[in-house]
Amino acid sequence: MSDILEQIKIKNMYSLEHTAARPLLEKYEYPWEALGDISDYILELGATLNLDEYEHPSQDVWIHKTAKVFPTAYIGGPCIIGANTEVRQCAFVRGSALVGEGCVVGNSTELKNVILFNHVQVPHYNYVGDSVLGEYAHTGAGVILSNVKSDKKNIKITIDGEVIETGFRKFGAIIGDHVEVGCNSVLCPGTVIFPNTNIYPLTRVRGVIGENKIVKDMNNIIEKEDR
Repeated sequence: MSDILEQIKIKNMYSLEHTAARPLLEKYEYPWEALGDISDYILELGATLNLDEYEHPSQDVWIHKTAKVFPTAYIGGPCIIGANTEVRQCAFVRGSALVGEGCVVGNSTELKNVILFNHVQVPHYNYVGDSVLGEYAHTGAGVILSNVKSDKKNIKITIDGEVIETGFRKFGAIIGDHVEVGCNSVLCPGTVIFPNTNIYPLTRVRGVIGENKIVKDMNNIIEKEDR
């Protein structure tokens, strides 16, 4: 097994104390394996939440009472919105969205079948589908996490020449903690970005990007310098 394939395991990719999805993610080796169970997990977790702390506006939606949800936002279930999170004007939460604490879901941003760890910001005109975003991950304005290939075939991940069959036709991105994705970038289906990496604006990203990198474009990836 390659070092990268080992590093991409959930236990090495994320600090699970920063998400309510910890019990779900601990069942699997790789983050994308959880994508098919997000909806059921939200329903199970929601049924255990303290309604002194959470609003329960519909059968399968729970919103923490400290969260701020603007009137024009649409919240479809199943969905949990964590404490001190802000869901801004015209956000479109289609469902199967587990949104952590202290997050920002911005104006005209669309979420679908996602796990957002605590303090994730997807603040302006973003599409985030079938993806997992680690703590303090941030997407600039207009960033798209594409989740379906043009040929509609199942998505594969290639690591050091080894092909992983994910079994998913819809699979956006796996994004580590403290990743910064620049404005108007597009992440192709099945992209994996390790923690503490920065993506320049207007970049088309595909494949697996290592930790502590700066991606100027896919042919110009450099190591971050210690500061």
